[in-house]
Amino acid sequence: MAATLIKNGRIVTAVDDYIADILAEDGRIRTIGRDLQVGAHVEIHDASGLLVMPGGVDVHTHLDWEFGVSKTVDSFVSGTTAAAFGGTTTLIDFANQTRGQSPLAGIEDWHGRAKTACIDVGAHMIMLDVTDQALADMKILMAREGVTSFKLFTAYPGVLQVDDGAIFKTMRMAGTGGGMVCVHAENGGVIDVLVKEAVAAGRTGPKYHALTRPTIMEGEATHRVICIAELAEVPVYFVHLSAQEALKSVSEARDRGIPVHAETCPHYLFLGPEEYDRPGFESAKYVMTPPIRGREHQQALWRGLKNSDLQVISTDHCPFCFSDKFGLKVSKQQGKDDFSKIPNGAPGLETRLPVVFDGGVRKQKLSLNRFVDLMSTTPAKLFGLFPKKGTIAVGSDADIVLFDPEEKWTVRAAEHHSRIDYSLFEGRELTGRVRKVFLRGQCIVDGQKWLGREGMGQFQKRGASGTVF
Repeated sequence: MAATLIKNGRIVTAVDDYIADILAEDGRIRTIGRDLQVGAHVEIHDASGLLVMPGGVDVHTHLDWEFGVSKTVDSFVSGTTAAAFGGTTTLIDFANQTRGQSPLAGIEDWHGRAKTACIDVGAHMIMLDVTDQALADMKILMAREGVTSFKLFTAYPGVLQVDDGAIFKTMRMAGTGGGMVCVHAENGGVIDVLVKEAVAAGRTGPKYHALTRPTIMEGEATHRVICIAELAEVPVYFVHLSAQEALKSVSEARDRGIPVHAETCPHYLFLGPEEYDRPGFESAKYVMTPPIRGREHQQALWRGLKNSDLQVISTDHCPFCFSDKFGLKVSKQQGKDDFSKIPNGAPGLETRLPVVFDGGVRKQKLSLNRFVDLMSTTPAKLFGLFPKKGTIAVGSDADIVLFDPEEKWTVRAAEHHSRIDYSLFEGRELTGRVRKVFLRGQCIVDGQKWLGREGMGQFQKRGASGTVF
């Protein structure tokens, strides 16, 4: 593999900020120093005036994923290409256990689809059928596959939801092998009643998706799961936290020394409930779960990010098209006459870094170090990838982003690389843009040029999850 030299950049990690050169060889960072001298065989990139950061790590994506009668529109090729253009070089995607089958069959199926990935990928396992055999198979997933995180749902009864006993048993088993349980926390039973009542009353527009998923039901489920995790004595991670009631439970538990972790997503930080007042069916673009909350919740989330009660910003990239261009199975048009049938999910892989930089660093005054920590370092640490991923250090993978903090541009879905036909941030003017992206030392994005290739991503066997507090 050819060597690569990145010169004169401002290197920013979760703890460092300095000017230096980086020499990458054989996929890893070999040397960091000033005025490094190299031979003619080395590919040189000048990073003068640019931020040089570790590649983004997104630990929450759903590529080529079946959800009831629906399926996300991005393949591993299109999704990971979009991620690369957005400055993400590693993602952890969700594999599925099918009811009545082993989670080992689920990871085998996932590997078959993920082999086309253009960036590095790891897997979580969604557990739907927590039998004694499935629990035993979790040991194999952790020890042999390096799958050390498992997702459970307290929502979507009859489709994804499991009961509290299954949560407790899964947590205890995860704890035997350095695993962590990730939880989608909402009270599915109560929400199901509210949804059925709304539909029966003729309240079928997209905005009722949000109105039937109250924040208190996210708070209740979060508190309940924390109690179960405390009894099981294992770390727990809450995905896509959106409500201040849920954050309050997380903050209180962390204050007591309980290993509770949580992420939020850009759409909860920058968008408001007015998105559900868009005319006609347009607001279906913003139907994701949990829904976008009121501004008071947004303010609480920013406080949580600044005081470390929230440790990660991920995307929950779960792309369903607005139109039915690629077929109804991947389209939100399934729910045109009934909000309860709209596939829940939205895109975000290509916009995560620039949207959070513009809104977080420039406007919310997050430090650059904290920005890198949220987008790369802490997710890598929490999910057993650090220091291979998530930092710029000798011996780490040469996954590097060159980022122009001054470039102004406008988000346009038509310019994106995902198959989805809209962006949550369409027309948003941003300052700060990804210029180049390196995966294990190879430049795969150069401006708007794609230099990567299908299948060049590597599967990441991970160490213990949830060990960072």
